[in-house]
Amino acid sequence: MFYRVFLFLLGFGLTTVGFVYIICYLNLLSIGYNFFQYVNFIIRRFECLLALIGIILMILSVIVGGKNELYL
Repeated sequence: MFYRVFLFLLGFGLTTVGFVYIICYLNLLSIGYNFFQYVNFIIRRFECLLALIGIILMILSVIVGGKNELYL
């Protein structure tokens, strides 16, 4: 039970950090990058991939269940 809560909170933190960087990198659009160059840039940055890793961790913590747990 506690590992699922920890996994969810870890995923939430990684998602938050990743999206903060994605929003910060939106400044590239104002200096002349087009949208495709922006997307190409953020998919190559590790800190932006943390958002995807965090979402996957949160989904796994919710979907994968234990045997003797009370589902509310």
